Amino acid sequence: MNEEGKHVVMIGGGLGGLTTGALLALEGYAVTILEKNRIIGGGLQCFHRRGVIFETGMHTLGGFMPGHNLNRICAYLGILDKLDIRPTDADCIDAVTFGTGGETYRLPRGKEAFTEYLARLFPGQAGNLRRYMKAMWALSEEVDLFYLRPDEGSMLRAHSDEFLLAADAFIARYITDPRLAELLAYMNPMYGGVAGHTPAFVHALINVLYINGSAMFVDGSQQMADALADVILRAGGSIHAGDPVARIVVEDRQVQRVVTQQGKEYAGDWYISDIHPCALLPLLPEKAFLKSYRDRLCEIPNSYSSFSVYIKFKQGAHRPFANHPCYFQEEHGYVWQLCDYDEESFPRGFMYLTPPTRHQGPWADRMTVNCPMPFSAVSRWADSVTGHRPPDYKAWKEHTLQRVLDKLERVCPGLRADIDFCFASTPLTIRDYYGTKEGALYGYNRDCQNMALSQLPVATKVRNLLLTGQNLNLHGICGVPLTAIETAEALVGRGTIVRKINEAYERKNL
Repeated sequence: MNEEGKHVVMIGGGLGGLTTGALLALEGYAVTILEKNRIIGGGLQCFHRRGVIFETGMHTLGGFMPGHNLNRICAYLGILDKLDIRPTDADCIDAVTFGTGGETYRLPRGKEAFTEYLARLFPGQAGNLRRYMKAMWALSEEVDLFYLRPDEGSMLRAHSDEFLLAADAFIARYITDPRLAELLAYMNPMYGGVAGHTPAFVHALINVLYINGSAMFVDGSQQMADALADVILRAGGSIHAGDPVARIVVEDRQVQRVVTQQGKEYAGDWYISDIHPCALLPLLPEKAFLKSYRDRLCEIPNSYSSFSVYIKFKQGAHRPFANHPCYFQEEHGYVWQLCDYDEESFPRGFMYLTPPTRHQGPWADRMTVNCPMPFSAVSRWADSVTGHRPPDYKAWKEHTLQRVLDKLERVCPGLRADIDFCFASTPLTIRDYYGTKEGALYGYNRDCQNMALSQLPVATKVRNLLLTGQNLNLHGICGVPLTAIETAEALVGRGTIVRKINEAYERKNL
């Protein structure tokens, strides 16, 4: 491709858009990022409240251990040394508490340590557990890109019979103790797990990623967005934030330009969308895509959302800092139903953590709590927008916040007395802030009952319009950059970037 064909206009400046843009910038492309919010980053965005930094989405990280996929990708992009990342404790990457019996499991890092810890607690399941762990790692090996091997193609290519088994059925194939089976599904809130629908390979990839070693950003994830942006800017690209794209002009199945709300126009050779496909459709002429394709994009079920609580502790409160996420489930038997909403029982479970700060001492200064919640819980207020919510919504939101604090007190006694201030966000907040349909945390659901529906290709029928982001293959801090590689390689050639990432890693180690 000649230089005249190397200008890319990116619609959306989230993790997918920034990573795809940074990869293409290193390939000599001129990248223009258009982000609707004033702050770039999508799920990497942080915000300040009364001078305190809070995360919006990227709370826990996987893949940053030496030699692992995110570590290699960030090293190749030249941003690894710019990221302030703190590994979770080796003896406890996650703590899982069940309110019914009051038991807490402190799960250690690494396949062998994780396996032996649970084998000691469930000796009758030791053999089954080892077979399950072996099978889970084998599933992860079937996804070449996860290990930064040249990808042979679609998730729908030939795989083992367990690859598209439902995740709950996959666990049940090996584990006969219901308590252990439930414990092994504790990461459900990390990928929107739904019984009978979430594929086993998604469960495997997320678990392998975090068991291998998890981490947290120190003082927020905005640093990664800024580092990726710097790669683009240093290569001569540009970033325009706070002016949403209003219209995409398409002629003869080819994008000609995009027009923003402020009337600015941007033209390029290639256009890449990092926004939810259902947010992309209204920007395009109706005839840009076939009706069947538009209908398909609208019919794919979305993952659930979250009710999140942000807490700032009083100075001198001496609330202990935990160097790992904590999961709480009120009762046994509901690990696959945490997203089901009933106002009287909500929340049945949640994940909470105390994000680290620079010079972190033994005491936490803040806490974030994430409770799975479907969009149906707030659908009655769907027509409202941020800053203009009706009084009954605000009353419901405050009531729900107090319910979360009541249940948080069960695992953190005396917490209310230590709170300086706290506030909450809902699926409506996430919908309006991220621009994602129904406030879906993880984009489209991956459904093993109909993978053909929920698996989108990078290319579209508009010849110079590609897709990237969490709605394609995998979500999250690891899945989105891997998809970014696939999108970038659609322009530079399959395997090109993966090869360069691995060559750079080998040179460094030599």
